[in-house]
Amino acid sequence: MVADYLAGRQVDFITTREPGGTALGRRIRDAILDPESSGVEPLAELLLYAADRAQHVRKVIHPSLARGAVVLSDRFFDATTAFQGYGRKFDLELIAHLNELATGGIKPDLTLIFDLEVDDALSRVKHRSHVTNPDRLDSEPREFHESVRKGYLEIAAREPDRIVVIEAGSTPKIVFEQVIATVDRLLAAVPVS
Repeated sequence: MVADYLAGRQVDFITTREPGGTALGRRIRDAILDPESSGVEPLAELLLYAADRAQHVRKVIHPSLARGAVVLSDRFFDATTAFQGYGRKFDLELIAHLNELATGGIKPDLTLIFDLEVDDALSRVKHRSHVTNPDRLDSEPREFHESVRKGYLEIAAREPDRIVVIEAGSTPKIVFEQVIATVDRLLAAVPVS
């Protein structure tokens, strides 16, 4: 929906995601999120996300930013901090170092965190699983998801100038209106081509 909105405003942008924004990233995504990949070591998981991000930044994000495009990414380094730091309990300084190494210091101008109570989120995953199978992370226990949510909210509290928390329990229309109001504020403040 945001991509359609940006296109309508004639903003030069790309859409991408992590993991999976490059050919290598798609292979990493398939391997790491496959529900059949049980027993993935948490350290291997962390390093695979970092490898995906390093490739993604250098092959997709840097070139797009260099030509003046807006990069609209589904997840970036905050996801690693929340999932592997808070969820898997890796040292947050280690994760910050890996993120810095993988990104080369790139930080988003804006990060949107869609906040939803864990039980509601798990209910949505269950509903969605009638269409697609839940991925390996979707299948983690409730406590893991509580830790991840707590992590995202703590990250947002530390960086309120960059991160906006969107209440995701409303209708898609209301959530989208909140998103567009936030995006419009950024577009008004940052010159884009």
